[in-house]
Amino acid sequence: MSKSDRPLPLRILLVQPPAGVAFCLQQGKAELVSVLRSEGRDLSFDLAVQVGDPLPDGRPNFLGPFTQGPREARFVYVNSGLRAGEEGSEWDRRAKVPLSGISWELIEETLASPGALLEARIQGTSRDGGPVCASTPLLDGGWKVVKS
Repeated sequence: MSKSDRPLPLRILLVQPPAGVAFCLQQGKAELVSVLRSEGRDLSFDLAVQVGDPLPDGRPNFLGPFTQGPREARFVYVNSGLRAGEEGSEWDRRAKVPLSGISWELIEETLASPGALLEARIQGTSRDGGPVCASTPLLDGGWKVVKS
């Protein structure tokens, strides 16, 4: 089952990121996309991935310029501070938002509903008070279909 002819719309929502820090998506190895400066309120990033032919174990295979990592464990980077192009920042971080929780059922439901997208929420602030970094758990049970 390949859905590669249709983009799968995603939204990553950073919950209460620290104020005064730049955040963005990373496309490819170094391109910065959708740079936003936090004011302490939730930030959201919209993007799309392609769904390729299934992996050998049957799980979805995510492709496209925003996907990072090995095909069995794809993720999206949310960069902050210096990695988001913010010169002079004390922060140089990026968070890995896993795509592994996206099932075929979620993909089908999203693509069957015009205007729908899959949303994941992550905590925007790390325990040290700085921007979220490294592998980050998804809040509220993971990826959810949001219909317009």
